[in-house]
Amino acid sequence: MSWFADHGWLAWVGLALALGAIAAASVDFVFLMLGGGALAGALASALGAPVALQVLVAVAVAGLLLFGVRPLVRRHFMVPEGHGGIGLPAQIGRAALVIQTVTSLDGRIKLGGETWTARTAPGTADCLPGQEVRVVSIEGATAIVTGVASGRNSE
Repeated sequence: MSWFADHGWLAWVGLALALGAIAAASVDFVFLMLGGGALAGALASALGAPVALQVLVAVAVAGLLLFGVRPLVRRHFMVPEGHGGIGLPAQIGRAALVIQTVTSLDGRIKLGGETWTARTAPGTADCLPGQEVRVVSIEGATAIVTGVASGRNSE
């Protein structure tokens, strides 16, 4: 326990790094704000604050970041669904070409020059290689698609 008493700031920094790594995998900024709270706890530890005060500082700063800064950051960086723009929302409605049979469980499509994992929308028939599909939604890194009746080329 004496190591933690002498190096508590290092444990807080480790926690902040872990939360930062989780934040990199998500797009909601929650873990980034929690990481900011952990960095505040590290600063309190480095200044010699007792553990209870370190936790209090970390929780207070994380709360301020979550409820004060996160809404501003989300408004600035997130495009409202259905408004096109850039990123994942811009893919919805685009045509793609099936390169590996797409079923309700798995498949591959060529969308905007990139290969994507894809699944068919519920109640939609499987899509065969060479068939044109339309992206109806994005779930994580998977495009949810439906078949297109026309024979147009994909984008």
